[in-house]
Amino acid sequence: MQIQQRKFIVAPEPVVLPVTGEDAVFAVRRLYCVGRNYVDHIREMKEGDERDPPFFFQKPADAIVLDGEAVAYPAFTDDFQHEVELVAAIGRGGRDIPVAQALEHVFGYAVGIDLTRRDRQREAREARLPWEVGKSFDRSAPCGPIHPAAAVGHIGAGTIALSVNGVVRQTGDIGQMIWNVAEIVANLSRHYALAPGDLVFTGTPAGVGPVVPGDRLEATVAGLAPLVITIAEQER
Repeated sequence: MQIQQRKFIVAPEPVVLPVTGEDAVFAVRRLYCVGRNYVDHIREMKEGDERDPPFFFQKPADAIVLDGEAVAYPAFTDDFQHEVELVAAIGRGGRDIPVAQALEHVFGYAVGIDLTRRDRQREAREARLPWEVGKSFDRSAPCGPIHPAAAVGHIGAGTIALSVNGVVRQTGDIGQMIWNVAEIVANLSRHYALAPGDLVFTGTPAGVGPVVPGDRLEATVAGLAPLVITIAEQER
């Protein structure tokens, strides 16, 4: 007897970000993050040697949160923290990309926030376990609109800051990054084949700290549209 086979496929909604000055949207493929890329943040966290190179970890693409949205205080944490970051959007893929050519692969830039369950991250680090539980949870990656490099240029300097309820918590300069964007892209391409749609969160300056429901966060990078989110009550 012939058995009829059925296929059950659930296609997830694509994750997209708006692009300033264009009707098109940027479809997100993967989300990479750089750890330990500002010396002052290494010192405040008391982790690692300042001479160590930054390392990479990932968040799921559907962790993206758009500008103006609310993020519910997540479960499984009592220490929910903010980290403002410059985000580089990859427009052209490749492997083993030379530093001198790396910026040719960057489509544009945005402001991002790496939301972190700090208590869970510390526990994982102390146990020498992966950081996913502290970094890669739902709605942990707010990101503003993508600004094409053709319009704003490639960002190598300028103020990066984050305020909570109008009070500045983090401030620094993109020029203080240990690895600049070109070096990050080149190094990352040795570990992974980059492709259009990848986002790279490039690290955070000092001043990270906790947030609670009701807080309004505004993240900025000079020359880019700000990213504003609010923290809502924990979902039950």
